[in-house]
Amino acid sequence: MKDEQLLLTIAVLGGTGKEGKGLAYRWARAGYRVVIGSRSEEKAASAAKEIQEMLGDGTAVAGMSNRRAAKEANLVVLTVPYAAHRDTLESVKDELRGKILVDVTVPLVPPKVSTVQMPAAGSAAQEAKQIVGEGVEVCAAFQNISHEHLLDDSDVECDVLVTGTSKDARAEVVKLVESAGLTGWDAGPIENSVVVEGLTSVLIGINKKYSSTHAGIKITGAKRSAD
Repeated sequence: MKDEQLLLTIAVLGGTGKEGKGLAYRWARAGYRVVIGSRSEEKAASAAKEIQEMLGDGTAVAGMSNRRAAKEANLVVLTVPYAAHRDTLESVKDELRGKILVDVTVPLVPPKVSTVQMPAAGSAAQEAKQIVGEGVEVCAAFQNISHEHLLDDSDVECDVLVTGTSKDARAEVVKLVESAGLTGWDAGPIENSVVVEGLTSVLIGINKKYSSTHAGIKITGAKRSAD
């Protein structure tokens, strides 16, 4: 276990859902302290206990309210459905100052979830930046990874595109992607999140058309630098 993992606490808000639970599992397995946030402390505690049972003794996972989780963490990951996006951010924005927020939200609008439908801000991540204001670095990542992959210990043939408000923030999130056992790519400024988030609807449509559950994306023709 690396020192940086011992020092870093990751909050997964909405961590009782499938995507959030999968990411929490991956980071807890990598040695990070993980706190699962939820509107229901009882549900958060139950999800934390489930992950601890999967990984065995010595796993540092706790469940608590969204606000307390955001306060205790060094880095916050938001995995709520789009319908709860604004309310959740409004409830924790004071706890996010000086931190990186990784927004996993996709602005899906049922029933047409396979049709790209972006908010007025341009994307959920850009909307998040408007809500939390200055003093918070916002990145978008993990929108195109199926939860079926995350809770499976096998290799994942799907890459993660990371957009965000600064190069340094994106670099930190790429490291987080890699610690989860995935391949991350710096995909540029937060304005590019419209493409990353929109791809989710495309992948949902592909899954439906071709009877799959976990279509993903893979970057080819580029070599990653060893920095």
